[in-house]
Amino acid sequence: MRQKSGSRRLVSPAVAVAALSVLATACTGQSGAGATDDPKADTTITFWHGWSAPSEVKAIRANVDRFEARHKNIKVNVVGNINDDKLNQALRAGGSKGPDVVSSFTTSNVGKFCSSGAFADLGPFIEKSKLDLEKTFPKVTLEYTQFEGKRCAMPLLTDAYGLYYNKDAFKEAGIEAPPRTMSELTSVAKKLTKTRGDSYEQLGFMPNYHGYETTTEHYLGSWDQRYFDADGKSNTARDPAFAAMFRQQKKLVDELGGFRKLEKYRGTFGDEWGAKHPFHTGQVAMQLDGEWRLGMAEDAKVPFEIGVAPMPVADDEADSYGKGFLSGTIMGIAPASRKQNAAWELVEFMTTDTNAVVEFANAIRNVPSTFDALKSPDLELDPRFKTFLDIARHPKSSTPAGAVNGATYLLTIQDFGYQYEKGAVKDLQAGLEKTAAQIDADIAKAK
Repeated sequence: MRQKSGSRRLVSPAVAVAALSVLATACTGQSGAGATDDPKADTTITFWHGWSAPSEVKAIRANVDRFEARHKNIKVNVVGNINDDKLNQALRAGGSKGPDVVSSFTTSNVGKFCSSGAFADLGPFIEKSKLDLEKTFPKVTLEYTQFEGKRCAMPLLTDAYGLYYNKDAFKEAGIEAPPRTMSELTSVAKKLTKTRGDSYEQLGFMPNYHGYETTTEHYLGSWDQRYFDADGKSNTARDPAFAAMFRQQKKLVDELGGFRKLEKYRGTFGDEWGAKHPFHTGQVAMQLDGEWRLGMAEDAKVPFEIGVAPMPVADDEADSYGKGFLSGTIMGIAPASRKQNAAWELVEFMTTDTNAVVEFANAIRNVPSTFDALKSPDLELDPRFKTFLDIARHPKSSTPAGAVNGATYLLTIQDFGYQYEKGAVKDLQAGLEKTAAQIDADIAKAK
């Protein structure tokens, strides 16, 4: 599990898949239509979330305090630092001691959450509240909070990924602007790279899939990809975007020194969430990362000027520059909760109340998840943060498709990437076909 100080935790596909294994025979309980509690009666509900840093916990508590001030009959027992393992075990067990409201950082598992009944169906609550989702949330956030027409989650803040760059290094190399296409990224990365023996004094960009945030799914946000066809079969071997992404990343690896040399250099990097992150220290001049990196780099007092831009896009999609990979936090209701109507009041407040969303985004330096919050004049963010707001609003920004077995297919694609980048797989198309067949077989077993 990757931890973001002042933000949220990003769960890797491997951890997400392991955490979901306990849900194979999981949750049954009340649906929204069966909720019978009186939301106006005096009651106490329990809310489980995954944030743990003091600033994060304080921000959650502040939002809950605002909710309680408006809903004086509902008290909220807040429990933090709940990872997906703990959450899934509690949802599977059910009972009165479990949570009523739940949150997760794992958007790629929404397909499993919805199809298995791990999260309650929110459709009846949304209908009762007369909430117009399409006018409230950007399209991508609506996509990653539902699966096959069943909405079991609501979006709570967004993560948008872009390109950070060292403006001082750019100036020294005579580079006037950040790259906009993948070919430009390769060219600029080479210009910024300074070798030192069999290592580097400065690397323009760390392309390896084990690098910080340079995963296959994050790269694919720069292409117009379709993970599955209309019949739910893997498109990995048929959609040319996948082969193009793998070739581009392999080209970066080869032209920046080769896999082994890059991996050796990667071993000198500090912790991703600490002050010695390689972008902070100047070891890399460009970094694919989420919106949280700006605040972390400023907190680390980096000795150079930080630039922020959208991630470069595929060469044949230059007109889509400005888009990016999106993810985020989700909120839902425990299916075994006997206080689902009261639980919905909290979920609706935290995910749709503009002031609540804005105050939370300000506190933990994340991207707001509603249209009104994205354009709110009350956002108190670094001017450079606007880049991420624009990425979140971009009509071609994307997130991985949902699947009945959650993030398993993303792990399969990532594992293939590890083999291809180091040269263990020579025939790209054959490898993609094998990967697609594995994805289809895994999904068939999960149904």
